[in-house]
Amino acid sequence: MGRLVALSLLGIALALLGERLLALRNRLKASREVESVDLPNCHLIKGIEAGADDIDILPNGLAFLSVGLKCPGLHSFSPDKPGGILMMDLKKENPRALELRISRGFNLASFNPHGISTFIDNDDTVYLFVVNHPEFKNTVEIFKFEEEDNSLLHLKTIRHELFPSVNDIIAVGPAHFYATNDHYFSDPFLKYLETYLNLHWANVVYYSPNEVKVVAEGFDAANGINISPDKKYIYVADILAHEIHVLERHPNMNLTQLKVLKLDTLVDNLSIDPSSGDILVGCHPNGQKLFIYDPNNPPSSEVLRIQNILSEKPTVTTVYANNGSVLQGSSVASVYDRKLLIGTLYHRALFCEL
Repeated sequence: MGRLVALSLLGIALALLGERLLALRNRLKASREVESVDLPNCHLIKGIEAGADDIDILPNGLAFLSVGLKCPGLHSFSPDKPGGILMMDLKKENPRALELRISRGFNLASFNPHGISTFIDNDDTVYLFVVNHPEFKNTVEIFKFEEEDNSLLHLKTIRHELFPSVNDIIAVGPAHFYATNDHYFSDPFLKYLETYLNLHWANVVYYSPNEVKVVAEGFDAANGINISPDKKYIYVADILAHEIHVLERHPNMNLTQLKVLKLDTLVDNLSIDPSSGDILVGCHPNGQKLFIYDPNNPPSSEVLRIQNILSEKPTVTTVYANNGSVLQGSSVASVYDRKLLIGTLYHRALFCEL
């Protein structure tokens, strides 16, 4: 009798593990292939060889690029080189990517930038917020951009127990922001278990010098975050659920869910087209290829444009798609004056004239 019970429990456990594995493959879109959608006037950006995970562009055309991200278990083309922040002036005819100098006292050797966001204060001071993973820990760094000498002055490092696995950030004040946690746990094994079991414990946190609080939760893996042009709504990409959540802001900075847009791809970072308010999404058509890197079968890239997301039927258009022959693992797309930048998690970056 005891053997029968043990055998039954083993069978149940194996069935549960098999079901979870199949569900994970579906969440990763492990069987999906992408058909190429090309843009005619594109070239790879010189000097970016190991990813430009996130991009933010100022109204004057200065683009900031977060480069060199490294994550446990994730492929890297430059594992021993620290990350950095690059800048491109998109007003120039042939813009080049230049690395910004960072002020003394900041630990450059462990700089591992992830999501970024800019904020322009009333006195025109430009602040750059950077999610950083020094030694795979979680901090948010606040810099002041010194345009006259193309440098960043480090102002503050923020650590908090509500930031166990910070992914992306959207600044809403000189020391105020919303940030996504893509996992509830910080330990790599517990993160894997959380993902495997599909616990939906990821969240969004609001930070100010006076208050830090969870303002939205229940995400599979909260990833990219941005804000609507009128500042009324926050957009959050849930990468493994293939969804973009529209959340309404309240005066106390809390968020309530307004709607969810379901897509057929893994949605990463979100950018806003300043000329239209459309959302540009860097996507991963096949997450399994992204996380289990094979140079002979590399991860593909996909960029979507979402128009009228608040309407009953938003329009979703594929702007760019590639099977990995040119660009592997697209994570972000940002546009300025018909110039498009496409960044990747750990590969190259593309500049296109639309």
